[in-house]
Amino acid sequence: MVGHRTRQATGWRPVADVVRERAFGLLPGRADWTAARRSPRRDLLAGLTVAVVALPLALAFGVTSGLGAQAGLVTAVVAGAVAAVFGGSNLQVSGPTGAMTVVLVPVVQRFGPTGVLMVGAMAGLVLIALALARLGRYVRYLPTPVIEGFTAGIAVVIALQQVPAALGVTDAHGDKVWAVAADAVARFVIHPKPAAPAVALAVAALMLLGARWRPGLPFSLLGVAAATVLAELAPVDLVRIGALPQGLPAPSMGFLDPGAVGVLLPSALAVAALAALESLLSATVADGMTVGERHDPDRELFGQGLANLASPLFGGIPATAAIARTAVNVRAGAGSKLAALTHAVALAAIVLAAAPLVGRIPLAALAGVLLATTVRMVEAGSLWALARATRGDALVLVLTFAVTVIWDLVTAVAVGLAVAVVLALRAVARSARLEQVPLDPGEHRAEEHALLTEHIVAYRLDGPLFFAAAHSFLLELSEVADVRVVILRMSRVTTMDATGAHVLGDAIRRLRGRGITVLLSGITPGHDQVLSTLGVADELRREGLVFPDTPAAIRHARTVALAGADAPATAATA
Repeated sequence: MVGHRTRQATGWRPVADVVRERAFGLLPGRADWTAARRSPRRDLLAGLTVAVVALPLALAFGVTSGLGAQAGLVTAVVAGAVAAVFGGSNLQVSGPTGAMTVVLVPVVQRFGPTGVLMVGAMAGLVLIALALARLGRYVRYLPTPVIEGFTAGIAVVIALQQVPAALGVTDAHGDKVWAVAADAVARFVIHPKPAAPAVALAVAALMLLGARWRPGLPFSLLGVAAATVLAELAPVDLVRIGALPQGLPAPSMGFLDPGAVGVLLPSALAVAALAALESLLSATVADGMTVGERHDPDRELFGQGLANLASPLFGGIPATAAIARTAVNVRAGAGSKLAALTHAVALAAIVLAAAPLVGRIPLAALAGVLLATTVRMVEAGSLWALARATRGDALVLVLTFAVTVIWDLVTAVAVGLAVAVVLALRAVARSARLEQVPLDPGEHRAEEHALLTEHIVAYRLDGPLFFAAAHSFLLELSEVADVRVVILRMSRVTTMDATGAHVLGDAIRRLRGRGITVLLSGITPGHDQVLSTLGVADELRREGLVFPDTPAAIRHARTVALAGADAPATAATA
């Protein structure tokens, strides 16, 4: 009974109860489908439109990932349906994406297809854990230069990935994507096959030019269909997707390998981080394209986590929300989850009915689709504006872009964030000021005030006192000379950490060691707790030299200074 009363009094609850409550809060409810009853016909049409756009992209991203076109279709169907039902956005469309393939290619090379499936399932668990911890809201703090830098880098990496297929080269090799592209170019120069690059460029040009002429038409599907017809009728040498099974594979957990968890964990964390980032950014973009729509970031992470748990069971690759397909969904008039669910069902119908026809699509045509997609991903105006904003923004943008292309996406985000944090800390540290302020003459005579001014110095601390700003504060304060009393006015200190508190204590000790009396005034309760916990200024408290406000400190300082001024005269008289 005592333990029970203690829990109630302190508000403490078992972790299991908190997790259970949060898990139930992440599940879909009846209200999620209220919007679907408003205009189901419009949602169905929007879903069909997105399916037409998503089909060539799903095939292309499946091939690029290294697991094949079937894996791309399975991901679009299974992950797209699960994320639509359990996600936190009414407008989001999920499936395989170019950014995800950038992360998956090295995983396939190191661990093979089963490793990718294992990584996807582990990433799903990580996303669910992030949702239960309610971390979805923090993605909004990611700096814009980092986002734009890795988006542009992803576009370049995806374009480089398409070089072998666009040139009709099937045996290119290399450790990095740019090395594979360079090897493909070298092999093409030795044995040129003009049909593949002609088809890739034609499909890409049709998509880019057609989008300006008639934005509503699915030129990607038209281009792929035309290239397939050409390959069937004309005697051209084009590599095809190959045979696809009719229907979804049976679910299987044969890829699970508990012994590989430790080795695959870094890759799983990278996939989870990318899935969370891209999904929440996509949901934010969708909210901005509509009026009154607001996604739930934690539910979105939960839905993406379940989608990435389900996709590997059917042989699919890790999935995330797709910004391009989500934008098409919004522009097509979608207003509820029914549209995204319809997109997945339509793709499943295509898999069941048209698998042999899909297998005849040339890989060069899919390369053209992705080349056009990369051009659309990059907003040159936005990049140029960021590059001219500040030197710091330009540095973060360029570094994130370069590391994405040369190394990998996760390293790029880490480097971009680290540099952005350092630059932000430098800017915040520079905002901290130690400013000498004049004393109020009060009721003293002019000559008495002059005496006080010679022996009392008041400093006002403005801004943060933390590790990045503490060193300069110590150097500046240590230069104080020829005074008897120093008043440190603390009321405008915005932030104080342990380093700042220690530096403050060090400065007080140095001043007192030179015979200078130090007074503190206006310490806020939060900062007072830090100082008390670390034992800073304990001697000043015992001696009554810490004051609630500056006027009280000045009155005491006058007493100390005047007493010091009278001491020599008294001694001489005696």
